[in-house]
Amino acid sequence: SRFGFDEGVAGHITARDPEFTDTFWVNPFGVHFSQIKVSNLIRVDHRGNVVEGVLPVNEAAFAIHSRIHHARPDVVAAAHTHAPHGRAWSTLGKPLDIISLDSCAFYNDHVVYDDFDGVVLELEEGVRIANALGKNKGVILQNHGLLTASRHSIEAAAFWFISLERCCKQQMLVEATGIKPLLVPPDKSRYSREHVGSEYIGWLHFQTIWNHLVQTQPDMFD
Repeated sequence: SRFGFDEGVAGHITARDPEFTDTFWVNPFGVHFSQIKVSNLIRVDHRGNVVEGVLPVNEAAFAIHSRIHHARPDVVAAAHTHAPHGRAWSTLGKPLDIISLDSCAFYNDHVVYDDFDGVVLELEEGVRIANALGKNKGVILQNHGLLTASRHSIEAAAFWFISLERCCKQQMLVEATGIKPLLVPPDKSRYSREHVGSEYIGWLHFQTIWNHLVQTQPDMFD
């Protein structure tokens, strides 16, 4: 919400329950990002049943995230919204060029899912998105938006989403100049990814955001 990633009822973040690992926590359907708090989160199983909480689940959230959590038992959390710059970049149907230190985090670690089929309500498309994501931290859903995942933490999944969105914005700003940007060479991209693209670094970057949220939005713990 603070980054302007809300879009009506669209967008969802999930976190695998650490005890009941065949279930995951997700923001409830129809609640604005700014109003999400501990008390209105819901826990859903891989069959779509709400096993904890009273609010409904977003069908698209279940179709996408249940298949990712099922296909990737190592994934702790996944994030997807219709953020403006990722949504705009997704219409081009191509991955990001590695043109900055920040984008090095996604070097050979993001892909494009080009099988757009409208609103994701069928599990079969969720399976295809999960397969496209593979072991990567991010996927650009063509004509749709961005999705990120983390094997380490909710914080890393959230930060990778913020960073991928900003990298999309950065590249569109550069391309708007009409001048072809200089690419980071593959060897330096690979080296930099090890330093700026690790799960730990994703978690670490989010700590400043978390500390700010704790101070400015304490009602999220209600």
